[in-house]
Amino acid sequence: MRIARAGSQPSAKGPAEYFTGSVRIDPLFPATAPSRMSGGSVTFEPGARSVWHTHPVGQVLAVTAGLGWIQRDGGPVEEMRPGDVIWIAPGVKHWHGAAATTGVTHIALQEQADGRAVNWMEAVTDEQYHR
Repeated sequence: MRIARAGSQPSAKGPAEYFTGSVRIDPLFPATAPSRMSGGSVTFEPGARSVWHTHPVGQVLAVTAGLGWIQRDGGPVEEMRPGDVIWIAPGVKHWHGAAATTGVTHIALQEQADGRAVNWMEAVTDEQYHR
């Protein structure tokens, strides 16, 4: 058994190559063999969002605070609210982040395949975001 104490891992700024706007990532746990799952708490300030991306083994988002938006490629922009749990199937191109005027925090859980948990793609344009 291992207990990771709150504050034992430093927060990180979401890199500009993967996020638009102000994003803070608080790691919760790394993938530790034989498990391939990792988790983190991600906070998006109003208007902040991820770039388009996929996950080789899928992803689960558990929204803990605020109001966010999520969209899969070809689908509508949908709201995410506290208590919502969103499952994104493996290989589905999507983005997620805060609403335009309200921040959001979610816990992100994903597994690795061949050492990768995410495949980053192009930025979400302002036109796509404000749709």
